[in-house]
Amino acid sequence: MVSPPYPPGLPIGADWVTDTAYEPVLFPYDGSLVAQAPVGDVGLAERALDEAVAVRQVTANLPSHVRQAALFETHAQLKAHREEFEQLLVLETGKPLVDCRVEVARTLLTLQTAAEEVARLHGETVPLDLLPNGEGLMGFWTRRPIGVVVGIAGFNYPLLLATHKIAPALAAGCPVVAKPAPQTPLATLWLVHLVREALVAAGGPAAAVQMVTGGADVGARLTTDRRVGAVSFTGSATVGHQIARDAAPTKVLLELGSNAALVVADDADLDAAADAVVRGGYYASGQACISVQRVIVVDSVHEAFLNRLSERMEQVVTGDPREEATRVSALIDSTSAKRVHEWVEQAVRAGARCLRGGTVDGSIVEPTVLADVPDGHNAWDEEIFGPVVAVRSVADLDAAIEAVNASRYGLHVSVFTSSLATAFDAINGIEAGGVVINEVPGFRSDTMPYGGVKDSGVGREGPRFAIEELTVTRMAVIRPTTKP
Repeated sequence: MVSPPYPPGLPIGADWVTDTAYEPVLFPYDGSLVAQAPVGDVGLAERALDEAVAVRQVTANLPSHVRQAALFETHAQLKAHREEFEQLLVLETGKPLVDCRVEVARTLLTLQTAAEEVARLHGETVPLDLLPNGEGLMGFWTRRPIGVVVGIAGFNYPLLLATHKIAPALAAGCPVVAKPAPQTPLATLWLVHLVREALVAAGGPAAAVQMVTGGADVGARLTTDRRVGAVSFTGSATVGHQIARDAAPTKVLLELGSNAALVVADDADLDAAADAVVRGGYYASGQACISVQRVIVVDSVHEAFLNRLSERMEQVVTGDPREEATRVSALIDSTSAKRVHEWVEQAVRAGARCLRGGTVDGSIVEPTVLADVPDGHNAWDEEIFGPVVAVRSVADLDAAIEAVNASRYGLHVSVFTSSLATAFDAINGIEAGGVVINEVPGFRSDTMPYGGVKDSGVGREGPRFAIEELTVTRMAVIRPTTKP
């Protein structure tokens, strides 16, 4: 059992509320107890919102050097405890160690970049005298904080996703209330503790960064309060769409699901493409919104590609996520594993071929390759969120792009080709937030604008772009004198 390296309770207001309920956090791989975690309720959600509103102006007026220093110090403290965070993430998510190391590395980059972006938060002058009635006027605009931010993160990358909510909000001058997934609150609690300590040391209020845990009722209370300036949510499309409806007219940023496609053109490097499917389809045990799910291969290279893919499946080691070699381990819980298995069986009953895997043992789904999953079935149409890849052949690149765009999702898509013309055809023709050439669709630099189109969401993450989302332009018009 882990001894929490932060105070007991929940960080609400300037202190920690200790009279909460507690629930166990279990290691998904074997069900053992990781820690007892505090559980919030609607009353605590209301209290956190009250505290955030109370420090809204103070937070908005924090000098840039205070906000920047707090973020840089958080980066330094997290880096000092890097291995401990990695081990904690393995235990609460069940995700392989290799993926937890990537998560911490990306979290560090996000904190550093958010701190750097504080120095680039500025406006511009405007030539008001382009019309005669603007003669003698001075105009400029600045960016001002949008207000209280509610950040809700998913279970698969709890530390990184929370950081993408908290760091840009603080950089922008917005108080933020974070809510992690109920299954994975521990790393986020520690992160919030580090941010609050760093913020107070720099001269800011602890209440500018708070955290509340709990179920859907807590989330609903946080997202429907009209005092909230913006809601940033990462999770399923179903929940995200409900939040958008309920929160209106509050601004909502949604990073939702996908069924990411990887296209193999007839001139692709087939070895590289097969490597990418294995690397991009099974990392984080398939529990990533841009992991490879659909593989669309041009007919002329279909059989050769499948042969290469089959050879590489031997590299996908399944087992204890604490082991260095493990690439696929338990899903977050047995309910998720059961759902994934049911989707695979439904596809097979509908005529798909199971080329590899297809079995489940507790919470572990064997790495699976399906072929020829028909349209209208979840393993192709929806986000499976497990270690399952579905392969389909098409006549040519135009048919491949058509198949990609037929999805209701559009987050990241990758295309393997040796042709620059093909690459630009894909970039211009594919409907997605990102098109990646000759790399996995799961490639994401945390400095780039990240988000989707269609049912994959609205708004963009990445510190620079999230800060823009969490600020509003304020126009200033000045007549220096009232004399003619």
